[in-house]
Amino acid sequence: MNGLLLLLGRTAGIGGMLLCVFAAVVRLQGNFYMGGFQLTTFLQAGIGAIVVGCFFLLWALTASGKTVSAVRSPD
Repeated sequence: MNGLLLLLGRTAGIGGMLLCVFAAVVRLQGNFYMGGFQLTTFLQAGIGAIVVGCFFLLWALTASGKTVSAVRSPD
């Protein structure tokens, strides 16, 4: 369960960061819209994905019966 929560948290967080960077780069190029959506919509979606990722990582940290090594990377 912890492994799944870690994977979901990291995936959502990285996806959110990529979406925020994409929205910022396209906006700095002078565009306000991309694919019919305003770029602030993409920025807000990215922030939401980061928040969801943080929630999953926090859930993995506070899961009952966890060991310290369960929340660390295997390296």
